[in-house]
This record gives sequence, structure tokens and C-alpha cells, in this order.
Amino acid sequence: METKDVLADAFGRVLEDFERALSGLSGDDLSFRPDADANSIAWLCWHATRVEDDHMAELAGRTQAWHDSGFEERFRFGFDTRDVGYGHTTAQVGAVRVDGPEILLDYLRAVHGRTLEYLSQVDASELSRVIDRNWDPPVTAGVRIVSVIDDCIQHAGQAAYVRGLIERRG
Repeated sequence: METKDVLADAFGRVLEDFERALSGLSGDDLSFRPDADANSIAWLCWHATRVEDDHMAELAGRTQAWHDSGFEERFRFGFDTRDVGYGHTTAQVGAVRVDGPEILLDYLRAVHGRTLEYLSQVDASELSRVIDRNWDPPVTAGVRIVSVIDDCIQHAGQAAYVRGLIERRG
């Protein structure tokens, strides 16, 4: 198995984990926050997808699905066009509301497809390409990809946990 196949498998698991976490939930379920300052499933999925879209588009040298596939207009959260959710206040987290999982899944699947397109061309030289010299050691494309996978998997796990809380409260 090649490295690009391992990376594609990891991103496939992100998609599957979020699909399970979102399946069959209502808008109210997706907006449920276990605590006033906690993240909702909708926010967790939206944020993870925005991060993947932003970071992987940069690596691939292309525009984000958020911008060129109409998702910014479809979600209509009113955030800055570059906003991916880092540093969001509790009010901003609460503003991420959707009627159901379909829009989140549409965006997630669109971004996943773009990620797989990029990964299909990844080789050792691409993984070693330095993309940010502001760190010591400098950040490579490979390190950035692993960082995105790590962030997305953590948020998918958090979404699954919140889903469990929703199911328990019945």
C-alpha cells in the first residue's frame, strides 16, 4: 500500500465517522449542546469540514468548495468568508444551526472528494514540500495532512460522544 492510499483511508474514516454521528438527527439534535459553552454536532462537523477544505485546498493550490461550490451561500451563517471556526465564541458556535444533516453531509462529501483528488497525486516529494517556514522545524505538506486528519478525527469522536448524550436523554 502506498502512503497516499493510507492517507485516503484515514480521510475516508473521517467521512464515515461523521456520517454515523449525523445519521437520522434532527436540526434540534444537531444544535444540542451538553453545556452552554460546549460544541454542537453541527458546529463540530462544520468546523472539521471547513478546516479540511481550507487546508487541503491550499495544499492542492485550488479554491475551496466553501467558495466555489456555493456552500457559503447555502449555510448563510454570516461569518467572515475565511472563517473556519478557530477561536469561535459560544455565540458563534450557537449560530451554526442547520435543519438537518443533509447540508453538512453534502459539504463534507464535496470536500472529501476534493481531498481524494489531491491525495491521488501525492508522492514523497509532495509530502516533503515545505509549506510554512514560520515553525521550527518548518511544516511540510505531509505534516499538515496528518494535522488535518488528527483534528477531524478528534472532532468526529466528539460528535459521536454528543450523539450518545442525545440518545441517552431520549
